[in-house]
Amino acid sequence: MMGCAMADLQILNLILFAAATFAAAGVAGFAFGIVAAAVWLYFLSPAQTTALIVAFGLIVQGIAVWKLRKSLKLTRLLPFLLGGAAGVPIGVELLRWTSPASLRIGIGVVLILYSVYSLMRPRLSPVTAGGTTADGAVGLLNGLVGGATGLAGIVATIWCTLRGWPRDEQRTVFQPVGVAVFLMTGLWLGGAGLVGRDTIGLFVIGLPALLAGTWLGLRLYGRLDEAGFRTVVLGLLLISGLGLVVRGS
Repeated sequence: MMGCAMADLQILNLILFAAATFAAAGVAGFAFGIVAAAVWLYFLSPAQTTALIVAFGLIVQGIAVWKLRKSLKLTRLLPFLLGGAAGVPIGVELLRWTSPASLRIGIGVVLILYSVYSLMRPRLSPVTAGGTTADGAVGLLNGLVGGATGLAGIVATIWCTLRGWPRDEQRTVFQPVGVAVFLMTGLWLGGAGLVGRDTIGLFVIGLPALLAGTWLGLRLYGRLDEAGFRTVVLGLLLISGLGLVVRGS
């Protein structure tokens, strides 16, 4: 009887995993990793969650960056990339040595801050000070967060907004920076032995859901009320973040 209940629980988790992957891919332009992590962290370990966000994020965001390849400027990206290269190893070490409960709380706080920030969208004067030095420091922090959580583009996205760059210019920064941090994090996770067979199995299970969600998201793009949809998703992320903080406490 106990074995049957455990099997049912595992099947339910796999269904939730596939459903969350599908839904997150459908809003990939918004933030695949942060949407997926809001659900995955309830039944996957932080290490598994990070590795899967990295693997799936490389596919989802890699497609977007390929489309932007002609607009990319290496001189603009270089400070973020160099900072990310320094930050990712620190983040991976945090993932190895920090307790799962502490990391869940940390990710929950990130979800809450990101949701509140995105919902409020404060109108601030563009930050022009710091130049490439500030960009490099942001890149380091972005790499640290990416290495520890797989959420590779949050810090860079907020920074691009604070810089006041036009929307299209922001995309040519935070998306390729995110892909680079995904790649660096994946290499460090593999080298640290944090990618096990279970994680690879979950990747295989989730890949069809990812591709289907990405396809559906592209089909529905432009047909939905983006502002209303974004508000609903951010509200759900805020609730999920609060849940992770309470659960980890």
